[in-house]
Amino acid sequence: MDEEEHEVYGGEIPDEGEMEGDMDAHNADVDMATNDDDAVKELDEMKKRLKEMEEEAAALREMQAKVEKEMGAVQDPASAAVTQANKEEADSRSVFVGNVDYACTPEEVQQHFQSCGTVNRVTILTDKYGQPKGFAYVEFLEVEAVQEALLLNESELHGRQLKVLAKRTNVPGMKQFRPRRFNPYMGKAPRFRRPMRYMPYY
Repeated sequence: MDEEEHEVYGGEIPDEGEMEGDMDAHNADVDMATNDDDAVKELDEMKKRLKEMEEEAAALREMQAKVEKEMGAVQDPASAAVTQANKEEADSRSVFVGNVDYACTPEEVQQHFQSCGTVNRVTILTDKYGQPKGFAYVEFLEVEAVQEALLLNESELHGRQLKVLAKRTNVPGMKQFRPRRFNPYMGKAPRFRRPMRYMPYY
């Protein structure tokens, strides 16, 4: 009777080593799955970072191009030539006015040169602090007005004698050569005399 029950209900009991092996295999499967998930997440994060870096680089390039365009760094040679020609044409209708009083306004300068022709613009140059430098540029609508304005050289405005000259056109990248003034104190290096030996008196 015991043998039949043993045959019906009994079975082979697995060894403890086999059970540990099965558990290790199961844990290994779980670890592999976890590692795969971590690798996928890390890959996604790297792709996301790469995309953000590319977007930032594109934004920086766009900003740089905008700044260069505003500063005139990137300029077409044809447009640069046209701009230079326009500048030269405007300068041919302009005069330089020196020894301008610091309290003088552009309106007063315009009234002073109104008799020469139609004044298009008056520019009083200032320093970085906004203080006048003491000279101005007057641009006329007519080229003939420049000759009339030159006649006002040494005329007075605000009690100061003005210096009126035709405006020169500055060439980009070319600095005017100014020779050094002769300085009598900066001549040849002085020669050093040998100290004289005095013979003692006996």
